[in-house]
Amino acid sequence: VLAVPVLFKQALENTETEEGKSVSLRCELTKADATVVWKKGEATLQASAKYEMKQKGTVAELVIHNAEPEDA
Repeated sequence: VLAVPVLFKQALENTETEEGKSVSLRCELTKADATVVWKKGEATLQASAKYEMKQKGTVAELVIHNAEPEDA
């Protein structure tokens, strides 16, 4: 049985916010509830007070709270 690859239906878009505010990054996948790993460079982000990961169906979302220039 061949596995069907999970692809992006809607890729991430550049998003701007003010320092200290929250910002949401979203992508849409071709398969519901696929495993999503959020990274910044080579570092894998972990859920914390700063990083909130959400996933509902085919939509995965990363919310960055209290955004700082280092989050670019």
